[in-house]
Amino acid sequence: RPMKNSKEYAQRLQRLYRELKRVHPKAERPTYDDPAEALICGIIGERLSEGATSRALREIRTAFVDWNDLRVARVEEIAETLGANSSVGRDVATALTAALRGIFDEQHRISLAVLKKLGKRPAKQGLEKLPGVSRFVVNYCMLTSMQAHAVPLTPTMIEYLKHNEIIAPDAEEEDIDGFVTRQIPAKGAYEFYALLRRESESPKVGKKKHAARRANGKRKHQ
Repeated sequence: RPMKNSKEYAQRLQRLYRELKRVHPKAERPTYDDPAEALICGIIGERLSEGATSRALREIRTAFVDWNDLRVARVEEIAETLGANSSVGRDVATALTAALRGIFDEQHRISLAVLKKLGKRPAKQGLEKLPGVSRFVVNYCMLTSMQAHAVPLTPTMIEYLKHNEIIAPDAEEEDIDGFVTRQIPAKGAYEFYALLRRESESPKVGKKKHAARRANGKRKHQ
């Protein structure tokens, strides 16, 4: 569905992108040989901050022999390894084991390399069928491992855009996803994702941010 006042919000989003590029250092794009690894990083990264995700991945690689070892681990054991607070850790661990079991049932190993041989649409459909996989995870996997045009948005990023009036406050996740993807060109998709993520997770969150304030054309003293 089209967003109300979409032209105004489109301008704010473009201004935000320009401002984010100005205030944040350039984003380093990750590479994943196997989409399964991108999927795992996406599941963890949706619920944890960028810093916490990096720490969690290091801990997981130390604690488990391989992704198959992670698949058969107990949820409690994975949650403890993640070091997140109990409810978030359990949610991540539950989603991880569900997705890994789904991959194993389909492929008889923890690999999604087969997706690379498919077109982008069938690959996306394959990801969407996996249990424990959200819109964010699918988009993150498609963007980083399939070089598709997608802009993954965590709940924190969506909240930031709404709070700062860059998008309509009553917009649904599906509409936001479509709107942002239309406004941000494919070549800038990863950069926009990384910069917006950094901005939305910075310690100043909750206050009107410098970048967002400029983007929606509001002055500090208003």
